[in-house]
Amino acid sequence: MPGASPAGDQRGPGSPAAGSCSGPVRSPPAVALSPVLPRTVRPAASSSVAKLQRQEAKNNLTRGVRGWKSEGSPAGGGRETPTGTRGARRDPAAAENDAGDPAVPTPGGEGEPRSRPRDARLDSADKELKAESAATGSAPTALGTPRAQVMDPASVPQGLPRPCRVLVLLNPRGGKGKALQLFRSHVQPLLEEAEVSFRLTLTERRNHARELVRAEELGRWDALVVMSGDGLMHEVVNGLMERPDWETAIRKPLCSLPAGSGNALAASLNHYAGNEQVTNEDLLTNCTRLLCRRLLSPMNLLSLHTASGLRLFSVLSLAWGFVADVDLESEKYRCLGEMRFTVGTFMRLAALRTYQGRLAYLPVGRAPSEGAPSPMRVQQGPRDGHLVPLEEPVPSHWTVVPSQDFVLVLALLHSHLGSEMFAAPMGRCAAGVMHLFYVRAGVSRASLLRLFLAMEKGKHMEQGCPYLVHVPVVAFRLEPKNGEGVFAVDGELVVSQAVQGQVHPNCFWVVSDCVQPPPSREPL
Repeated sequence: MPGASPAGDQRGPGSPAAGSCSGPVRSPPAVALSPVLPRTVRPAASSSVAKLQRQEAKNNLTRGVRGWKSEGSPAGGGRETPTGTRGARRDPAAAENDAGDPAVPTPGGEGEPRSRPRDARLDSADKELKAESAATGSAPTALGTPRAQVMDPASVPQGLPRPCRVLVLLNPRGGKGKALQLFRSHVQPLLEEAEVSFRLTLTERRNHARELVRAEELGRWDALVVMSGDGLMHEVVNGLMERPDWETAIRKPLCSLPAGSGNALAASLNHYAGNEQVTNEDLLTNCTRLLCRRLLSPMNLLSLHTASGLRLFSVLSLAWGFVADVDLESEKYRCLGEMRFTVGTFMRLAALRTYQGRLAYLPVGRAPSEGAPSPMRVQQGPRDGHLVPLEEPVPSHWTVVPSQDFVLVLALLHSHLGSEMFAAPMGRCAAGVMHLFYVRAGVSRASLLRLFLAMEKGKHMEQGCPYLVHVPVVAFRLEPKNGEGVFAVDGELVVSQAVQGQVHPNCFWVVSDCVQPPPSREPL
């Protein structure tokens, strides 16, 4: 795009970064070789000692940059673009390295002069991390040095480190097909300012991201950034859960940058941060700023089992009936972006259908009257203690919906079903809880249209529609009759068959500045 240089564009030392505030570009901080003493008592070093110290500092920085280079490329077959920070100043001690080596990010916080002291630009999360490093006696990571250790599952930090390295997985065909241009124009400049270095990998086919994260050496990255719609995040999470080290892998922090059609997860995170509802580039900018702030929040995960024996995980929703039909039938209008759902809604309203099936759920706070049922056996992943095999009837303490004729059924983990669909205005779900909505048959086209129009502002629950039901649940089972309808899990097609699911609390970590986090519970 005009005005955006490609990743890996390097300027000479001392050149200002493109698109940044004017001011001097500071070199990476020197390595301290002597204890930090008060200025009034620090002994003055002789010229020979000072010369040796300067030479040693130069050697240390050179070894650090070489160590980054020798780290190698993570596994994976995606198309990659070089890690880049436009206008970033190279360390003079690393001048002998190849031009393709990762550039040292130029210091500077978003919207702040680069000449300000580094400590003045640290937000509260950074200061906490700094204090934690001092308390444990560990030295902070040097600028430009990769963090190779895997996150300790028992002590997840409250935020990402500064500086940090992220792996960006981007679907260039998501939404209107402009994700790569949007990354260059809206995301990359903010990352450079916030000292977030990255490697950009473009996905080439369906489930490519799933394959990449299954084989990736996650210890090389502080977070995985997913830039596309909700479907790519679905791939990433399921790929992490398929790894032999899934318990550690799923705790690698994730970040959602919207560049698809629905962008429901990104819209929900934007809502949790206290921002007003926005779309398109404004939503992308807000989510990028969340990444620059580096704060993390735990998220629920929905474990699903189908009659065919398939187990998969959802980060957002499972839809059956009207919502799933609109989601999947509007794929042909993907070039319209978010408008595809509006077009699909009107087309489905014109040919409104009902779907037959049995729905049961376990409401929040209801315990078994006699004893806990025998849970399903799983080969890998968290144990679903509330579920029994699909061949057996649901436990007696579950609620069975009398009606078997529906217009839609929706299990939703977050506030939004799309960037302009505020589906759950009743607040963020508590840990281990999800929203269950269903609309019974008999609702008129006019009433259904009013519901969807009011959903943009979250006012649909105020319509007083007697056919619309909402209940917070921890598990559910849905059995379509004669295979009617289709399922959409995080927007991805799943063959219609009996399915059941259970929410697991605080399973994974997402970049999010949640104003009102859910009640705290220990991760898996």
